[in-house]
Amino acid sequence: MSHSPSTILVVEDDAIVRMLIVDVLEELEFQVLEAADAGEALAFVKSTNQVIDLMMTDVGLPDMDGKALATKVRELRPTLPILFASGYAENIDVPAGMQVIAKPFSIDQLRDKVKAMLPA
Repeated sequence: MSHSPSTILVVEDDAIVRMLIVDVLEELEFQVLEAADAGEALAFVKSTNQVIDLMMTDVGLPDMDGKALATKVRELRPTLPILFASGYAENIDVPAGMQVIAKPFSIDQLRDKVKAMLPA
């Protein structure tokens, strides 16, 4: 019996970019939750019956930056892997269990990064 697909929460305020990321992840057979800002993302995270295996968030969000969001998310789900998407080439420092992918990224880069971060 195959295990159910992993669920990825995508937090991205740019609707077109978010749609592209969601399309890619769905093609890779992930379940995807979409949030346009940190508030929407936290609503998913606070929902105790909502499975989330990984959160991918843009660093720049309108209501709260991605790192502040990640801090709040980790208070609620301490083990959740978090992937930051950043348009800035310089390395942002991220806590343990979090990684960064530089924008723009290829489909292959996204797939490899997500698969590497998900529990086997």
